[in-house]
Amino acid sequence: MSSFAALRPKAATANGEARTRSVFSPLGLHWAGVAVLALVNIYFLAQMAFLWEKASSRNADAISQQRIALKTAEIAAQPLRGLDAKLALATTQADTFYKNRLPAAGSEMLTELGVLTKKTGVRLVRVSYDPQAVLPGSTGELAEVQMDASLSGDYRPLVLFINSLERDKMFFVIKGVTLTGQKSGTVNLRLALSTYLRGGAALDLPVGQFTPGYQFDAIVIDTANEKGTVRLFEDRDEGEGILQKIIYTASRPNIAATWVGGRGV
Repeated sequence: MSSFAALRPKAATANGEARTRSVFSPLGLHWAGVAVLALVNIYFLAQMAFLWEKASSRNADAISQQRIALKTAEIAAQPLRGLDAKLALATTQADTFYKNRLPAAGSEMLTELGVLTKKTGVRLVRVSYDPQAVLPGSTGELAEVQMDASLSGDYRPLVLFINSLERDKMFFVIKGVTLTGQKSGTVNLRLALSTYLRGGAALDLPVGQFTPGYQFDAIVIDTANEKGTVRLFEDRDEGEGILQKIIYTASRPNIAATWVGGRGV
């Protein structure tokens, strides 16, 4: 029994040395290298898979953003599609509007106002004109003619006259209506309106001078009419004072005659 126990450590030592020699043999070292390379490859494959997944996610986000940007650009470009045709149509419509609704001369404007006042039974007491150039020197040159008119008549005919202006074939813009007086059913109005003349014709509007060929708008005031409201006193009223009284106190009975465009109305 003692001899057997003494032999065991030597046998174990021999086996350990054999295994050590086996591991460090060329074949053992070869398999160890293969194992290390396998682990390294697995590590790199895992890294590549992670990077691939991350790149794919970024590419998906980039593609999604590009699609959103493309859709936004398409929506923004939608109004511009067919722009040439739209511009041509707008130009045609503007030319038609200029030709059919804007007067070419001041006389056309004055004639139309006279027709409307006669048709509605309204008295045009006075009207003044202030022409202003719009886009001077351009192909679309216009002239805005601002008018300040005083009207007199019954309430219903005056309303009808204003409605007729708004619906008239000639383009008029009503900017303001002011009640200046009312007596015995007769209403006095002050009307601010304007229109546009083609090609800046208003710059040559034949008004403002007592010259043959120019438009003549005038009223004759009878300050002595007993039914009128003008009261003059020889010892106190003179010059500009008389004119101010006529402007601020005259009523329809004081108007003896009216001319618009050189014609009595």
